[in-house]
Amino acid sequence: MKRGDGDGVRGGVVALLAARGARTHRRAWAAVFAALALGSLLLGTLGLAAGSAALGHARVERYAGADAVVAGTQSTRYTAKPWGSEARTVRAGLTERVRVPARALDVVRQVPGVRAVIADVAFPVTVGGARVTGRPWEAMRLASASPRLLDGQVPTGAREIVVGEGTARVGDRLKVTYADGSATYAVTGVTADARTIHFTSAEARRLAGHPGEVDAIGVIADSGVPDDVLRTRVRHALDAAHLRDVSAPHRAPDDPAPLRVLTGDARGEAEFLAAAPARMPLLQVLASLASVVVLVGVLVVTSTVAQALRQRARELALLRAVGATPWQLRRAVGREVGRIAVLAAAVGAAGAVPAYLALRALLVGRGAVPEGLELPFPPWLAAAPLGTAGLMVLIAWLTALGCCARAARVRPAEALREEVPRSARRLTGCVLLGLGAASAGAGALQHGAAAAAAASASALTMVIGCALLGPWLARGAMRVLGAPMRRLGVGGRLAASACTANAARLGAAITPVVLVTAFVLVQLAGGATLGHEAAAQARDAARADVAVSGPGVPYDAVERIRRLPGVAAATAVAHGTVVVPGKELGEPGLERLPVLGVTPRSLARTLDPAVREGSTDGLRPGTVAVGTDRARTLGVRPGDHVQLRFGDGSEARLRIVATYERALALGDFLFSYEELTRHMTAPPPVRVLAALAPGASPASLSTAFPGARVERDPVPERVRAEDQALGDVLTALAVAAIGGFTVIAVLSTLTLISVGRGPELRQLRLAGADRRRLRRMLLLESAATATAGLSLGTATAALPLLAFALSAAGRLPWLPPGQGALIVAVVVLTTTSATLLPARGALRGRYPVAAR
Repeated sequence: MKRGDGDGVRGGVVALLAARGARTHRRAWAAVFAALALGSLLLGTLGLAAGSAALGHARVERYAGADAVVAGTQSTRYTAKPWGSEARTVRAGLTERVRVPARALDVVRQVPGVRAVIADVAFPVTVGGARVTGRPWEAMRLASASPRLLDGQVPTGAREIVVGEGTARVGDRLKVTYADGSATYAVTGVTADARTIHFTSAEARRLAGHPGEVDAIGVIADSGVPDDVLRTRVRHALDAAHLRDVSAPHRAPDDPAPLRVLTGDARGEAEFLAAAPARMPLLQVLASLASVVVLVGVLVVTSTVAQALRQRARELALLRAVGATPWQLRRAVGREVGRIAVLAAAVGAAGAVPAYLALRALLVGRGAVPEGLELPFPPWLAAAPLGTAGLMVLIAWLTALGCCARAARVRPAEALREEVPRSARRLTGCVLLGLGAASAGAGALQHGAAAAAAASASALTMVIGCALLGPWLARGAMRVLGAPMRRLGVGGRLAASACTANAARLGAAITPVVLVTAFVLVQLAGGATLGHEAAAQARDAARADVAVSGPGVPYDAVERIRRLPGVAAATAVAHGTVVVPGKELGEPGLERLPVLGVTPRSLARTLDPAVREGSTDGLRPGTVAVGTDRARTLGVRPGDHVQLRFGDGSEARLRIVATYERALALGDFLFSYEELTRHMTAPPPVRVLAALAPGASPASLSTAFPGARVERDPVPERVRAEDQALGDVLTALAVAAIGGFTVIAVLSTLTLISVGRGPELRQLRLAGADRRRLRRMLLLESAATATAGLSLGTATAALPLLAFALSAAGRLPWLPPGQGALIVAVVVLTTTSATLLPARGALRGRYPVAAR
């Protein structure tokens, strides 16, 4: 025989073994197929989402007709030196507009190749009870090369405007309310844009209220000037003139702010300010979710492959006995798993594109993607799921080689014995449980994101420890549950004996239940605890009898409401954000926080923050009130100063006048209304909380502000993070993914165990056990498996959850009863169906049939 003939024979044997194994053990490989297909689907979907987010950009609308846009730097940065390392710089996007000095107009006009330079400003105005945007008429050229009027002519006088179709007709006179008052304007023209009212350039800049500043500068170039050449020329001209954005004098010394020159898709960043800062958090959340999917997928795929191969231990030992070499066993099992894995991964990858489109529609529909953020999906990106599918195939193949290593290495007689948990495995599991407990203890001493990260790390470490200790924990749990089961009659005694005998195998089924319970509890209960406590604090803080809001409310409404008869106190409220620089575990960071701005007069009568030290009566520009937890973290108290940055990048050193308890509802910082709103892109819609004198009626409020919305028993005031909607959607996706993997793992493990118990059930039938007793035995076994898994999972999650809840909310963990019931129902239904359905043949057969 030639040398190549031997290789061919060995290859033929491997192929034959792989093909026969795949056909013979279809039921065992079905669970592996499902786990790999689900993992490939989820990873492919997340890969597409991450790729689309990485390519994302702000939509270009208002400046589509401009070749370039000069805008302020919409980011801030912070440089600090970590422990034992070089200085590092971190950046954070700004969602409030950073404006441009108006003198930049003359500088850009002198640039060669520039045909026109147009200043743009935007500001809110109210017309006929509707809130719209005011802009200069000239800025229409930035959206379109040839602005078109449907009727009339362009405005030329200070009291002339062009309105959107359906607002008014040419010749009408409209009352327009703006930040500092109101005036009547003559309508000279009508356009198709119903969301905008156009003024003359001079009038628009006066009404915007920022003398010497503009929002952006649109540049229209001569024909034939490339974008990159135009950008370079304008950049050099601005640098030569030493121009910076208007917030530069107020920024940190390490945060210079040169003006930006935007071309192409980047032009949209000057209009949709929240789009660019949202991309990085979206990518971070997707990466975090992908890591969870990979981890859970590896655990589940490993469990299902190991269980499928464990059922064939005797078969593999027999193959060794008849002459199969370790190499042939490894190759046969690897090829067998490879065939299943490739097909499953391909099925998952094929479904990734429609799944991503559905996910994107869900994110947009729930408001998780800010307005104006485009998530492109070029055709070449559809190939990304092939890479994630390859990752799942590699995981399955390596798992199969690892699982058959023992059968290929040991002698055939030893392969027939059950594998006993080794002392090294137990020791490793105990060490991981200890590390998880230590991480939870460290989290109890942290605040905010650090506490949440410590809780997640603790839960993850303890779950892996429980997975390593699965057989040992299962044996202990079954001993504990065996005593009460034996009191439930013959079926109970049979169930207790079976659980004790199969404890090692049941450990493989209990482990995924522990995993899903612990992970889901940490994911759901962590956020639910914070939300529940924040809602309780918001209800406790609410003191107002009515709230007045809507486009018909002028910006000086709070003073007018205070003078109305029957009004005891009134407070204007505005929501905003600040960026706090600092170090987290030694690393520099910029934390974006939602905050409130309020008018401090008689604040406790309308919105009580539960002041602990100092007084909010002293809130004015240059001061701030701080939540007690944040003050404790910063090591400050009333009279001290705190350094932070507003939404437009301006840095301020503010004196602390008070500390308060209800920070989960009202935010970690409380500003005066004037301080917060002057750093916002536009004055927000006015919302005034009012407390009425005893016996007074809110009717006077409706009369004073026709068209305003007057709420009796208003919704409690509460801050919310900008990315809360995104976190809610992706948390639900993570829980669903973990639940899906767990259902597959539990179903496969218990199904294989039940199939292998067919002879045992037939012998019990021969010994006189009827269907009712056997069904009762199986139900009690599934109940014991579910109870053990839920109990161990809850215990695993309890420590990190307790540490996080006490640190972040100052209360015990809380989970909505409906969510808890859903977790229990899924586990119980899964274990019951996986135990009963495979045994239905033995339960249904008649005695003579069972006797054969």
